[in-house]
Order: sequence, then structure tokens, then C-alpha cells
Amino acid sequence: MTALPALRTGKPRSELGHIKPTAELEIPYAIIEGAEAGPCLLVTAGVHGSEYCSIEAAVRLMKTKPEEIRGTLLILPILNVEAFHRRNIYIMPQDGKNLNRMFPGKPDGTTSEQLAHWLVTEVFPKADAYIDCHGGDLDEGLEPFTIFPAGCEKSQALAAAFGIKIAVAAGGSGYTVDASHKLGIPSILPEVSGNGLWGEATVTQMTDGIRRVMQHIGMLPGTAQVTKLDVVTMWVPTASAKGLWYPAKDLGDRVIAGEVLGEIRDVFGGTLATIRSEKAGFILYRLTSLSVNEKEALLGVGTPV
Repeated sequence: MTALPALRTGKPRSELGHIKPTAELEIPYAIIEGAEAGPCLLVTAGVHGSEYCSIEAAVRLMKTKPEEIRGTLLILPILNVEAFHRRNIYIMPQDGKNLNRMFPGKPDGTTSEQLAHWLVTEVFPKADAYIDCHGGDLDEGLEPFTIFPAGCEKSQALAAAFGIKIAVAAGGSGYTVDASHKLGIPSILPEVSGNGLWGEATVTQMTDGIRRVMQHIGMLPGTAQVTKLDVVTMWVPTASAKGLWYPAKDLGDRVIAGEVLGEIRDVFGGTLATIRSEKAGFILYRLTSLSVNEKEALLGVGTPV
């Protein structure tokens, strides 16, 4: 099957299956539709195949019963299936590219570009709101935060409903939430857990956040509790050399402009690069592996707006 089944049929159903967005990809999906008309919420996970907390949260969400909701819940729990099974970080193994940098994609591009194009043209337009769940890859430690497109009040409201206090107002292009925002679809990207780890506390934090968003948009009964957000921008220094990474700051640590964030050294202890902060703020996430390659992200420094 190359196209998703029809949505908004008005008939309660729970449909599970696989779809082939490109000739070489097959991904799982779930559609849960209530008897009563309502909004369509798109939930994706596994853009990065080793962010297991997000994937497990999406898998559990697929057990939602039609009688629980109004409208339609569309779930794509593992977009990057091959990376999931190989335990790869960041990239799609088929082309070595980071799917979350490829949007809006290309119909005749590489595998990740084709998948991004399919999502933008065939999936995103079906949704009234979008949550792209992430969870910190195998080499990333992080404090929970939610990314939303800068300047989009509806997306910021979704972040407040999701319930993580720190929200990153993101600019730039190439990302899931930027591409959906450009189509007029409010969207957020929550990051929960880290280092590929998953457990009851973190998975529950993710699923509870999704359900609060469902309340916020009218899919579930009740009024969503709204969190007062600490909105930040995020600066991300990258490695200027290949070597061994020695961070000088841990998650949550405060930093001032010009302060040393860490060093990249060679195997003999020689300093290859000293990383200093261009911004004042605090550490939102950091590379936790000893190994680092040139151009890889080292830390995320959150600066209050």
C-alpha cells in the first residue's frame, strides 16, 4: 500500500498496518478514529531510530480505543525503521543523511529526501496538529524540552499544554516542525529522556504530554493543564576537529559568554580545540560519548528570550 487509508470517515475504528512511502521503505502506522467528528492529531516518532523513549510512547499510544476520543489519531511510530533495527544514530542508513534536516524533501531525491517529501505532501496536510516525538539519541544526554517554530502562537500553546517547562523557539529550516508550520499546522517536537534510554517515568511523561495536547485540541474530555513556559533560544556549537570530547559542563549548568564548555583532545592529551560559549544561558543537552567527529553537535546552550 502506497497511500494511507481515508481519514475522517465518521466510523469508529482502529486500523494497524504498513505503508510504502517509497519503493524501498515500509513503515508501520496506526489510525484510531472516534465516532464523533473532531480534529486530526498526527504523532510521529523514530525520526532518529535509536531514540527509544519516543518510539515506545508512540507504540503505547497506538492502544488508544476509538471510544476514548473525538476525531482521528494518526500515528507513525517508527519513521526510520532501518536505523531502529541497526541501532544507528542520527542518520537513515540508506543514504547516510539526517532525516530531520531534509524537509521539505525532494520527490526524486535520496531515501530520506523522498520520505520527507512524502510526509510533507501526503501526511502533514491531513493533520490539524502535529507532535514529532524525540528522545535523545544513544550519544546525547538532555534535560527535557519542547521545540516549537518561533513566532507561532498556536504551536507555543501546544508546548504549554504538553507540559515541559523549557520550550525552545526554533528558527531555521529542514526540520519536521518547520515544514509543518509552513503548511499552517501547529506543531511541537518534545525531547524526553536521553542516551536512547527508556523507562516507565520517561515514557509516561511523553504519553501524558500527548494526552494533554489531545485535551487542548478537543480530542479528549477535560481541560488541559497549561504550563507556564520558560522560552529560550538554543545555540549549538559543533566540533572543529575529530578526537576525544571532554565537556566542562553538565546538564543544567549555567554558563556565561566566553566560558569554556569543553575541549577536544587527541589520544595523547593534546588540545585540538577549546570550545567557548558564545551565549549566556544553561546546558540543555550535550554529547555524552568520548568519541567525537568533525561537525558533530557538542552541546545545546539555552538562552532565555
